[in-house]
Amino acid sequence: MIATLKTQSEAQLEENLIERLGGLGYKRVTIPDEAALLSNLKTQLEKFNKTTFTPSEFDRIVNHLDQGNVFDRAGKLRDWYNLRRDDGMSDYIRFMNTEHWCRNEYQVTNQISMEGNFKTRYDVTLLINGLPLVQIELKRRGLELKEAFNQINRYHRHSFWAETGLFQYVQIFVISNGVNSKYYANNRVQSFKQTFYWADESNAIITQLDKFADAFLEKCHVSKMIAKYTVLHQSDQILMVLRPYQYYAAERIIDKVKNSNDNGYIWHTTGSGKTLTSFKAAQVIMDLPKVDKVIFVVDRADLDYQTTKEFNHFSDGSVDGTDNTRALVKQFSDDTPLIVTTIQKLNTAISPGRYQTAMEAMSDQRVVFIFDECHRSQFGDTHKRIVDFFPHHQMFGFTGTPIFKENAGKNKHGKRTTKMLFGHCLHKYVITDAIRDQNVLKFAVEYWGRLDLRDGLGGEEKVTAIDLKEFWENEDRISHNIDWLIENHRKKTHDKQFSAMLCVGSVNMLIKYYDAFKTKKEAGEHDLRVGAIYTYGTNEDDLDADGLLDDISTDLGPPQSVNKHTRDKLEEIIADYNAMYRTKFSTQNKQFYAYYKDLSKRMKDREKKSFKDADRLDILLVVNMFLTGFDAKMVNTLYVDKRLRYHGLIQAYSRTNRIISERKSQGNIVVFRNLKDETDEAITLFSNINAKEDIIIEPYRVHVDKFNAAVEILLSIVATPDGVNTLPSEVERLEFIKAFRALIRIRNVLMTFSEFTYDDLKMSAQRFEDFKSKYLDLYEETRFDGEDEKSSIIDDVDFELELIQRDEINVAYILELLGKIVDDDEDYKAMSDEDKADTMKSVLKMLETEVQLRSKRDLIEKFIEDQMPKINSGDQIQTAFNDFWDQEKTAAFNDLCVEEGLEQAQVARVIHDYQFTGRKPLRESVVGAMQTKPKILERKTVIERVTDKILKLVRTFEDDIGGE
Repeated sequence: MIATLKTQSEAQLEENLIERLGGLGYKRVTIPDEAALLSNLKTQLEKFNKTTFTPSEFDRIVNHLDQGNVFDRAGKLRDWYNLRRDDGMSDYIRFMNTEHWCRNEYQVTNQISMEGNFKTRYDVTLLINGLPLVQIELKRRGLELKEAFNQINRYHRHSFWAETGLFQYVQIFVISNGVNSKYYANNRVQSFKQTFYWADESNAIITQLDKFADAFLEKCHVSKMIAKYTVLHQSDQILMVLRPYQYYAAERIIDKVKNSNDNGYIWHTTGSGKTLTSFKAAQVIMDLPKVDKVIFVVDRADLDYQTTKEFNHFSDGSVDGTDNTRALVKQFSDDTPLIVTTIQKLNTAISPGRYQTAMEAMSDQRVVFIFDECHRSQFGDTHKRIVDFFPHHQMFGFTGTPIFKENAGKNKHGKRTTKMLFGHCLHKYVITDAIRDQNVLKFAVEYWGRLDLRDGLGGEEKVTAIDLKEFWENEDRISHNIDWLIENHRKKTHDKQFSAMLCVGSVNMLIKYYDAFKTKKEAGEHDLRVGAIYTYGTNEDDLDADGLLDDISTDLGPPQSVNKHTRDKLEEIIADYNAMYRTKFSTQNKQFYAYYKDLSKRMKDREKKSFKDADRLDILLVVNMFLTGFDAKMVNTLYVDKRLRYHGLIQAYSRTNRIISERKSQGNIVVFRNLKDETDEAITLFSNINAKEDIIIEPYRVHVDKFNAAVEILLSIVATPDGVNTLPSEVERLEFIKAFRALIRIRNVLMTFSEFTYDDLKMSAQRFEDFKSKYLDLYEETRFDGEDEKSSIIDDVDFELELIQRDEINVAYILELLGKIVDDDEDYKAMSDEDKADTMKSVLKMLETEVQLRSKRDLIEKFIEDQMPKINSGDQIQTAFNDFWDQEKTAAFNDLCVEEGLEQAQVARVIHDYQFTGRKPLRESVVGAMQTKPKILERKTVIERVTDKILKLVRTFEDDIGGE
């Protein structure tokens, strides 16, 4: 008899993990509910603080802990608490030892039950000093790891906040199915794309749960990750935890400072978070004895609005946002341990002149320099000046694209490499590592530079090595490129949900592109919002002489020689920008930098939920600016019409490959020149000769074949859309969901190719939409709807709805279609009910197949049924609908306030604040809107229910309406 191979159950996986954690020093405890959790917390805090608490004193501690959101509580965890004792005395207690992170109390428990919107039980919880700081969710082997991630998101909605909210103190989540294990910070807004594998120092990932537990969950290591390498990101009010390569890099630098005087550099690929790594290293180093100053050096172009705010929070007063070098000199002389400055101001401070006497008094200090993007700032005289001025220095550089002998440029010092300036590479994490770990995206590169030698247009022969200025700047050629771009931009950016950059070879060329875009827009050929920026001067035409991006600084004084034409033109460009966004910038020094910052902010802020579409910029034209050191996750496309090579090429391409969500599947590179050899050459230099397949996604035809193979799998499960209705069990429905999800993932990539057409696919567009409707039906059936939490094998499946949501299909679009129907049918009111139903069929179909319209479906159908017969022309549609919508919204608003006993003015304020900030309403704001405050034990459940209803109201009546 052949034995049946059994899959390890979730319970077995859980028990094995707990046993392993016991061997790592955790004490197992039984904690069935919150009462037991609180009792254990009291005991552990007393043991940790070497004291005892009376019941009333502990109540004050719990009341202190039960305030604020996840971010606020992360601050409380790391701070001291001034406890007022019953005898009137004060006593400072703490919740975690973050300086000596191994000196804490460690426990492990499982199946804690919490009562929120639903009763939930958590798998494995690691307690440090009685607080749940690490939560581990497990799925049995064979299930998708993402299901554990989705389950944690359900707990966020339904119970982490419940009762005293102690699970809001979780710092790190771990998810595993035994075979794959990942971790991430307690940051509610991140996607599954932003979860990480742990790895060893050579970047070999550790996936098996037992090995992951030994390496990552070992009590001293996980405490160190919480204490030293979890970042409280002030600008976005979220927690971030370092990835393994960031951890190893910081540790290597710290070790060098502690134990040697050696320099070194870190090679972490562009997009891997070098600034965060380097600043965390700087934070730790500044607390070491024998270090007088830590100087974090950036280029002026990188010290943008958000970086300045963030750095000053890490070390108050460390960043002087002005151009005043005197402030930097003062920081050197006072007790500021960490200084963040620009390479330009540092150079001025140590150069012979007005600051020489003041600075010489500090020259004997032990100063540790950390250079962000060191390849842009350390290859001229400044490096030698720093080395000579500070004899007791240590110097560490970070770069995504080191300078080797192959890509070293020549200056008066000869060819100088990163190793020559900084010494050995301390840690390496190259682009192939980052792509393998899914920390950055692959590139999809298309070459569309074509040349007909007779007229410079069209033709079938690709551009080769021709580098004639008059050809590249030919206005007809530029116009031809723009026509292609206008035709394909929506595909590349998923209907303008992402932004793009267009880099060109010179300022004159940029101006021609900008003027052509503007002319075509005025002619009604496109509706793209185009902006541009460049530094003005007489030498811009030489900027792409060797294809290696120049060192760019926006720390501008008056140019040596101003080219009036380029400056005047920039004034016109900025004036257009001012008109588009109601701003007031100019080319004057401070106003120009303000314009630069506004552009940067506009591109970066697009990833925030509160970002308004009216603030969107579709395409930013640049020469060199923004091509290095600029990270904007919502940029997914780079159009290239300039020569790029080596590090300049990789840096520019890498503006597009930041991870954000499933929809952004790759960085799109469209090249209007033949840079294929240069691309292959750069990939070889910064990874290896065989890395092309790892960095560039497969061609269009490969994805077509993948899609068609996925269609065959889908049809083997269910032959027709109607067949989904009769699938016999949840198992078959789960198979359909996964099969159709595979289709939408591949289609998401396919649709970005300019040659995409459904004619190449084994499923028509209409057939796809029919299956999509059934897919959405299953999505709605699996949502929570009722008093009890459903128990379903597809509860935690991620339907990835963002991949099938089309932003252009909104209420305004539906009304436009309805208007055309009315105008096209003169006898509309006289039509039979059957004819009306046929006429409306296509419109109603959209209400079924578009994700964003489903919450509005009943209301729109009600409008069609009740109001359409009264409308005589398409012009009346919008007015009639606005009146109808306002009435329905008012009725829904009033019903909500009556049902939940809310003050209307306060609810309106809550809605306004949510729409302005994009952040979930504060509990205090929701309670403030209640006419009768709920009892303490009921408060959190009531708040969550009311908040959900308010957000549902906004989603139904405000989101995806469209129109200006």
